[in-house]
Amino acid sequence: MIDWLQHSTGGLLTLSGLSIALLLVLIIKVKVEPFIALLVVGLLVALAAGLPVEKLVGSAQKASGSLLESGFGGILGHVAAIIGLGTLLGAILEASGGAEVLTRALLRAFGEKRAPLAMGLAGLIFGVPVFFDIGIFVLAPLVYAAAKRGGRSIVLYALPLLAGLSVMHAFMPPHPGPVAAAGLLKVELGWIIIMALAVAIPAWFIGGVIFSSWVGKRVIVPVPEEMLAAAEEVRSEEARGEPPLSLVLGIIAVPLVLILSGTFGSILLPKGSTLLGVFTFFGTPAVALSIAVLLAFWLLGYRRGMTRAQVTELSAASLRPVAMILLVVGAGGFFGAVLSATGVGTVLATELSDLGLPVIALSYVISCAMRIAQGSATVAIVTTTGIVAPVVADLGYSQPQLALVVMAIAAGSIIASHVNDGGFWIVSRYFGLSVKETLQTWTVLETILSVVAFVVAALLSLVV
Repeated sequence: MIDWLQHSTGGLLTLSGLSIALLLVLIIKVKVEPFIALLVVGLLVALAAGLPVEKLVGSAQKASGSLLESGFGGILGHVAAIIGLGTLLGAILEASGGAEVLTRALLRAFGEKRAPLAMGLAGLIFGVPVFFDIGIFVLAPLVYAAAKRGGRSIVLYALPLLAGLSVMHAFMPPHPGPVAAAGLLKVELGWIIIMALAVAIPAWFIGGVIFSSWVGKRVIVPVPEEMLAAAEEVRSEEARGEPPLSLVLGIIAVPLVLILSGTFGSILLPKGSTLLGVFTFFGTPAVALSIAVLLAFWLLGYRRGMTRAQVTELSAASLRPVAMILLVVGAGGFFGAVLSATGVGTVLATELSDLGLPVIALSYVISCAMRIAQGSATVAIVTTTGIVAPVVADLGYSQPQLALVVMAIAAGSIIASHVNDGGFWIVSRYFGLSVKETLQTWTVLETILSVVAFVVAALLSLVV
């Protein structure tokens, strides 16, 4: 039995399936923290697969070459600085009032009749540097104010905003999911940004504009009275000193432009040239984000009256939630390293080749299942990438092809948000929706975003 489990195709596939089932049981039923569950299951799978203890955890004298340390360290060395810097950038943009400036400018530009579209664009733009839930906390009062002035259902204004925030959080660096997947599959972030824009914008348009306009006229939810106070507070704050719109947009654009210049520079410029070296240095994600953070701290912080103590407090507060994200990412890297070491990746690749099932489709299906089962998009992305990384390792995929696999995984991670997802309850609470109304609007929206993004990624995979 043990020999069959460790060396046969059926045994390795069974071991992989049992590991995923155990992982879900620990997270869903036992309520174990995801990073602990990933770590425990990874260790158990390694032992069950017969991996030598020295290879798994090293020795008392040296552990640096072990799967445990290399699995954790390999991925965290790639993503920790990017996620931390991205979090700091979002925090200073939020604290400076940049979100309100951007949203009000869009509302003025588009007018009352197109206010839902303005909210959607605000979510799309501000969703680049800011986490999904923070974006809701900051922009929800502006949704209340726009819905009150327009006299229509809050759903009509909230869903476009949510769609923009959601697709950016799922697909675009520096958010943890796509950054972690890129690290595990060894994809340059420049290609992730390019493919993220290619799949996220069509998904946002179909879900956040077309579907939201349709459902917003059928699910009528007035702005709750207790939320009108927040809307009034937003109106009263409009006259306070705020950063100019051009500055906010410029700071958001800096890291994207630098990273993309590094990617295109590596394609267009001759190897070994001085200019390529410059583009490569400034296009390195950690360097690009460091520049953006320093600019934001100076232009939006110190020059606008923030003290060093306030900036320090803001930085510390924004980075606290990042610790758990990094632990989950690290444990996911270890879990993926164990699956690779057991040989299950080679077995899966062979089976998929025989079945004719594309890796991009497998990635999406696994990610969907993980998302629906346990609710967390980040856990779904990290776990799925760990499973498929050994499969794609020997397939010779190009950087654009690998980036599209990441997009498929990210698309699956947002499907069918329901009651086991914290985002479901945030949306319900902040926009005064009942559970039924949230399922009719938010859950359907997330599913549309997921399916459209995957379809676009799959179509692009046929031509790149």
